[in-house]
Amino acid sequence: MRRLAPSQALILYYAVAILAGTVLLSFSTASTGNPLRLIDALFTATSAQCVTGLTVVDTGSALSFFGQVVVLLLIQLGGLGITTFSVYLFFFLHQGVGTRGRWIINETLLHTPVSSMRELIVGIIGIALILEGLGAVFLSFVLVPDLGVPAGIFSAIFHSVSAFCNAGFSLFPDSLTRYGSSPVFNFTIMWLIITGGIGFLVIREVNDIVLRRHPARRPKLSLHSRIVLLTSAILILGGALLILVMERSGGLHDKAFGGQVMTAMFQSVTARTAGFFTVDINSFQIPTLLLMIFLMFVGASPGSAGGGIKTTSLALFLAIMRSRLRGSPHTNFFRRTIPDDVVTKALALVMLAILLVGSALFALLIMQHPGASARQHDAVFLQYLFETVSAFGTVGLTMGATAKLTLPGKLIIIMLMFIGRVGLLTAAFTFVRRLSSDAPRYAEENILIG
Repeated sequence: MRRLAPSQALILYYAVAILAGTVLLSFSTASTGNPLRLIDALFTATSAQCVTGLTVVDTGSALSFFGQVVVLLLIQLGGLGITTFSVYLFFFLHQGVGTRGRWIINETLLHTPVSSMRELIVGIIGIALILEGLGAVFLSFVLVPDLGVPAGIFSAIFHSVSAFCNAGFSLFPDSLTRYGSSPVFNFTIMWLIITGGIGFLVIREVNDIVLRRHPARRPKLSLHSRIVLLTSAILILGGALLILVMERSGGLHDKAFGGQVMTAMFQSVTARTAGFFTVDINSFQIPTLLLMIFLMFVGASPGSAGGGIKTTSLALFLAIMRSRLRGSPHTNFFRRTIPDDVVTKALALVMLAILLVGSALFALLIMQHPGASARQHDAVFLQYLFETVSAFGTVGLTMGATAKLTLPGKLIIIMLMFIGRVGLLTAAFTFVRRLSSDAPRYAEENILIG
């Protein structure tokens, strides 16, 4: 372990958890019928650990109580991050955290250094448990009268953890469609998804400002938090408005106006890496589905339970385009200049994400429908594009392609879910050697572009 690079260690942590989950889910006690096939157990464990929500078996009916608890634990571990639990364990055992451990934490959770890792990790776990507990209480008001006390409480806990961790796993075969008209249920799930998707440090900063934790100095959000909150608000509200406008006479035509607004808001929120749905998304128009693909591709925010290229990458990408088109060599945001290495990383992340999704989609179409023409499968491209972006963004929404996946197709989706969770740049740095500072530089020569 000590010989591994930090990015390699991070990937190993997730891989070991997925392997353990696969073994547990393959036991006969984890299923209500025949034991899960190894590939299905691997797919389910990866989806849970990577907080995606894509499933090849129904979680509520195919898995026993033991299997559901395994999925719940994998979701919690994946949502908070195995690194968080590992570092907290080191503190608990009084072993401390070295430079390497701090690097892992900084890469996954932080945008600025903190003075106390112990305070950070305890705060993260505390915030998660408090918010998940509150969510379970509110959900139990709806689920306990419907399912009974034992089943209702467990279902409330399961869905609260799944929502806060942006996992999208549900114990119901139709996701949350049966509770699509319940304001308490819908707004609780949306609140959990948003808080779990903006990042732990943003929650921490907002909490410090609201509670006036530091009265000696003027409360102020960091640049990171301001970008996250602004971009998230624009994506949520803008997405909800567009879905409402495009689907009022389409997929939402059978609902009253208040129900249409709530459903449009829910789908805009859940498309940002959660994966729940309260209406059949196959009833949506193609422009709406393309909008949801964009929201899934962007995903949540850094240091959160969600995936995607992240809200900060989108905001920074647009800021870079704006500054370069104006002829400025610098990228500015809220009267602050973004460092060049961060700009380079954001551009690399977006380009790598597009390349990865495109390559995976190409391979998936070859594996799933070899030799098929466009006339034979006119909707296949959109279905698998939706599936590919959903896996990469660790979302979990599907147009029905998950149930059709062959063995090679499942392996491709498993790979996408894994990379989407550990981080595209982390995975790239693991397999691609970084250039040293003394890399050769040659004579410059221009080329034509555009």
